[in-house]
Amino acid sequence: MMVGRDDGREDRRERLLEGLRTRVDDQRVLDAMAAVPRHEFVPDNQQQYAYDDRPLPIGEGQTISAPHMVAIMAELLELDPGTRVLEIGTGCGYHAAVTAELVGPENVYSVEYHDSLAGEARRRLADLGYDEVSVRAGDGHDGWAEHAPYDRAYLTCAAPEFPADVIEQIRPGGILLAPLGRGHQTLVRAVKREDGTLDQEDHGGVRFVEMQG
Repeated sequence: MMVGRDDGREDRRERLLEGLRTRVDDQRVLDAMAAVPRHEFVPDNQQQYAYDDRPLPIGEGQTISAPHMVAIMAELLELDPGTRVLEIGTGCGYHAAVTAELVGPENVYSVEYHDSLAGEARRRLADLGYDEVSVRAGDGHDGWAEHAPYDRAYLTCAAPEFPADVIEQIRPGGILLAPLGRGHQTLVRAVKREDGTLDQEDHGGVRFVEMQG
């Protein structure tokens, strides 16, 4: 461990949490953000930026999302204990850990395209006490049918539209959330109707890495 690497970390973390309080109203979401140590999910060469409110590179051309975006997405998903959640794009596991704080780790199922990131995330989550989060390597377009139906699904990467298989795996009345669009991206929240169609609403422009596969 680098000498002095922790200098000022708690102050930076507290400033980040103060900033989140101006953007998110749900206290449970704020508590979850406070509970998850973002620096544990950030590569060594990015440690000094761990509590900056911005995305950071984690390898394989992927990023760890900005904390405010993780918090906003959690609030829009209306996550309660016991809610069954499908995540597309595990990355380093940070977003899954925040979700696990809200629903319970045994209710989080995450799919990561890159084998290396999936393995690292699985180990990191286990080390931090989130060992019941389920992570597999695979194409996120396929979802994870084995554990369907889900109450919620979200993408941490941008797609042209919600993947058809992911829609299929969500129960009627369930919520989907994803950055949609190529080039210009919009955060879209959708509720699945009884007939399988989606009632969609936009929540502003965003910028995510594009979905692979």
